[in-house]
Order: sequence, then structure tokens, then C-alpha cells
Amino acid sequence: MKNFFTLILLILFSAGIFAQDTVQKNLEKRLIEFSQQRKNDSIKRVELENKLLSLQSNSKDKESLLTELKFLKSKDSLILMRQKIKIDSLRNINKGVAVVPFHDTLFILYRGVGGFSTKERALALEEKIREIAKKYDFNKDSIKLSKDENTYLIYSNKNMISSVSLQDALWENTTLENLANKHQQIIASAIEQHRSDTSLPTLAKGALYAMLLMFVVGYLIHLINKANHWLKMKLYEKKNVLFAPLIEKNLKVLNINKQIEYIWFGLGIIRWIIIILLIYLALPILFNFFPSTQAYTTILLENILDPLRKIARAMIDYLPNLLTIIVIVTVFRFLFKFLRFIALELEDGRITINGFYKEWAKPTYQIFKVLLLTFMMIVIFPYLPGAKSPIFQGVSVFVGILVTFGSAGALGNIMSGLLLTYTRSFSNGDYVKIGEITGEIIERNLLVTRIRTIKNEIVSVPNSTVMNSHTTNYSTDASKKGLIIHTTFTLGYDIPIEKIHPIAINAALKVNEIQKDPKPFVFQLSLDDFYVTYQINAYVKNANRQDFIYSDLHKELLEEFSKAGIELMSPHFMAHRGGTEPQLPDDRIPMSYKDSPFNVNISKNNSAEN
Repeated sequence: MKNFFTLILLILFSAGIFAQDTVQKNLEKRLIEFSQQRKNDSIKRVELENKLLSLQSNSKDKESLLTELKFLKSKDSLILMRQKIKIDSLRNINKGVAVVPFHDTLFILYRGVGGFSTKERALALEEKIREIAKKYDFNKDSIKLSKDENTYLIYSNKNMISSVSLQDALWENTTLENLANKHQQIIASAIEQHRSDTSLPTLAKGALYAMLLMFVVGYLIHLINKANHWLKMKLYEKKNVLFAPLIEKNLKVLNINKQIEYIWFGLGIIRWIIIILLIYLALPILFNFFPSTQAYTTILLENILDPLRKIARAMIDYLPNLLTIIVIVTVFRFLFKFLRFIALELEDGRITINGFYKEWAKPTYQIFKVLLLTFMMIVIFPYLPGAKSPIFQGVSVFVGILVTFGSAGALGNIMSGLLLTYTRSFSNGDYVKIGEITGEIIERNLLVTRIRTIKNEIVSVPNSTVMNSHTTNYSTDASKKGLIIHTTFTLGYDIPIEKIHPIAINAALKVNEIQKDPKPFVFQLSLDDFYVTYQINAYVKNANRQDFIYSDLHKELLEEFSKAGIELMSPHFMAHRGGTEPQLPDDRIPMSYKDSPFNVNISKNNSAEN
């Protein structure tokens, strides 16, 4: 389908060109017919004038001849008027061919002569002018005019250069004589000027000036390089005075040597820009020394001045929009400062709002800041340079699509982070369990939550994962109500329950960080087949140290039950120790076991074996 439309456009374009050429050829054909008719009428008029002179003054044919002559003159005027109309209609189609024998355009030809087209006529004229300019004995006065019927001939030393006809004069809206004299003077002056420009003295003078200019430019480049080196050395010598390391949050971001390196790189770029600009500005001066290249001077200057003029004009035109943007940014800047002040006051507790927690202050400020920044960009957008350009708008839409699809996961984490903030699931410093990870919250932002485990491992959990996991916060009520830590142990049915509770509670109270009030307590969790499962519960205030508290609690339980002669175990059958099992000597049995039932059983087994 695309190729079909392309073919149609090509056919229409070709048809338009063909129609234009056809119209031009038809008009030129009519001009030739008019010219031939004028020529025939002119011949007939001469014949009538000669015949009229041969007649007697009282001849009866004289009046008819005069009438016929008058008709021919009026007909000639009418034909001339028609030619002008046809030429005017051709001006929009025929732009003519410039005659440029050297560097500048001398004049424009609009029609061909004889079998030569307009372009061939212009090329032939240029070649003849260049041949005449090569002759060493050329004289400006040698370019002369001669009239041949309704055509003027321009020649030099009996060699014809060009011809000027009445139709050429009609194209130029002038008389034949004026156009012929104009072409004669232009050709003569152009040849004389070209010979002067290409003469040996002119070329030698231009070469001398060019060498002087190149010497000056080379010396200036040497000075620029020398100044650049001197400035680099001065900066290096005084680097400890002029520069200081850039430090951000106790982290050295950029040291002095790196700063010097970047500044040297910038100075090198500036040096090359100045050198290139100097050479570019020297070229127009160099071209101006030689007449044959003077035309390039204007081109080079325009190439650099025209963009500068456009930039300056665009900057001046953009000033009202720039002032509007400055006012908008200033207003929003003060608004941001006010919101930041309110957020800091809320965070520090100097301002309180019922139902608004102080940990909400910072994220709420960030949300309002993003919304205000978005609104500010919407307000500023129409005043940006090129904002109404279709390309600018298309790129903006494309970037928006990329950001939307590329940040889908990030946006999910951001929304999860906001929900976590406003649901107050945890705060920095809380001891939590998220999924299988247990540790202290050390950082919480819009994208991830970072946790430090008991092993000093930093685990980053995406906020979306936190939202989809069960979160246990050990620190929320620990400071007020106390966190109940608990651990289980099992004992046989033969050990009295009234003896177990005091021992377990006493072991818990020996841990320094367990609260004395409320007092620890014991639960019987289950009555299993061969043993009872007990659970000791105790209150602590510092939830972040519960791993150490558990360790100390287990240690005290082992010691207290050991002192009481009770072995922490989960028996699956009731039997006295004996048989082939190795027996401990009396001196290796712990003192706490000597009065226990286990000690009695061991002694009886040893006696039976003996």
C-alpha cells in the first residue's frame, strides 16, 4: 500500500513537471510567432514607406498607403503588448540562467538563441568572456556595440561575444538600447576587474599579508598554550589552599587530586575552543586578501554570525517566559521551605495534631513535595523553550511511557513503603521478624527496608515483600507493657509439678534483664506420652537483646535444675540406668546429684553389679 501511494505521488509530480514544461514551451512558441510576425510586418512597412515616397503628393493611393501603415503600426504595438503579457506569465516559470564567468553573477539570461538553449547560451558566453580575459593586450575600450536590425551585437576585436535582442529587453523591462549598453559595460568591467585581481602584484601582496596573518595566529596559539600551562601549574602549586576534599556524611567523595584533574580537563577543552574559534575567525581575513576568494569571507562570517544573531534574538524573545518561570520557581521555593518547617516541627513534637503521629511528618512532606514539584512542572511546561514543538511533545510522551513501564516495580515498592509508614507497622530501631528474617530495623525508605540480624548481617527487603509477609514487632509495647519471652522444656511425670515451678521461676529471675514485676510464670503446654512440656514466661523491656536474654535464661535453667538434682530430659521409657552403660565414680558425680533420686539409682546399680 505504501509503495502504491509513492508511485501515485511520483506520477503526479512527473505530470506537474511535464505540464509546466509544456506551458513554458507553448508560451515560448507563441513569443517566436509574435517575433516573426513583427519581423514580417516590419518588412512590409518598409516596403510601404518606400512605395509611399515614390508616389506623387496628389496621388489617390497615398491615403490608402497611409491607412495601411497606420494599421501596421497599431498592429505592431498590439503584438508588442501581447509579447509583454506572455513574458509576464513566463516569469513565474522561467527563473533564467545566471552568467558567472568568474565569481560573481554578471546578469541573467532568460531565453536561448537559434538552436542554443538558455543554459547553453550562458555557458558559451562565459567561455568567450574567460578567453578574452586571458589576452595580455586586453583593453576595456575594445568591447564595442553594433546594431543589426532589431538586435545589438557585443564584440571585441571583430569577435562576437553576445547578442541582445528585443525579447531580451522585454524580459528585463527596459529598452533594447539600454540593455545592450548595460551588458557591454558589465562585461568590460568584469574582465578588467578579473585581470586586476589575478595580476602578479595583487597575488604577491595577498601572499605577504597571508603569511603575516598566519604568523600572528601561530603566535597567539603559542601564547594560549603557554597561558594554559602556567594556569595549570599555579593551580597545582596552590591546590591545598584553593581546594578542599568534598566530604559527604564522613565519606570522601572527591579528593583534591581528582578536583585538579577535572579542572585541567576543563581548561584543555576551553583551550581548544579558543584555538578553533581563532582559526575560524582568521580564515575570512585570509580569504579577503585574495580577490578570487573574497566571496567566501561573507559566507564564513555569516556561518558564525547568523547563529549568534538567532541565539541572541531567541534569548531576547524568551526573556518574558524566563521571568515567568523565575517567579513561579520562587513562589514554590518559599512554599517548600514552609512545608519543610512544618514537617520538622511535627517531627520534633513542637507542633501536635490529634491523630497525626510524628513519624508521619517526613513521608507526608515528601509526598506533598513530589505533588507540588509535579504541579510546578505542569505550570512551567508551556513556558519552556520548544514546548509547543511536536518533537518536544513526542519525546516527552515517549519518556513518560518509558518511566511508567520501567518503574512499575519501583512504584509498587513506593506505595508499599507509604502504606507501611502510615500503618505504623514498625519504626527504625524496632526488633522485628519479617518472614524468616529477625533483626533490628536500621533503615526504612520508600523502596526497601533494611534489617540488621544478630550476626550483623544487613538484609534489604523490598517493601512489596514486607507488605506480603507476616511482620512481628517485638518492640512496640516492650517499653510499656513488657515483651513476654518464653522457652519450653520437658520433664518426666515422676517429677512433682510443685517443685518445677519455683525452680523455673527462680532461674528466670536470676537473668538481669528479666523484670521482677510482673513475676515470671510457668505454663504446662501439653501432656505427652512419656513427659510433660512446660513453658517459662518472663517480661523484658529491651526487646532488641532478646537473643542474649534467651541464652542467659537457658543457662540459668540448666544450672538451677542441675542444682535441684533434676535432669532436663524427655524420657521415652521408665528404667534405671544400668546394664552395660559406663558408670561414673562417686568423686565425679556432681554434688547437686548426691541427694537426688538419680544418685540413689546409680549407687544401687553399681552395688548390684559388684
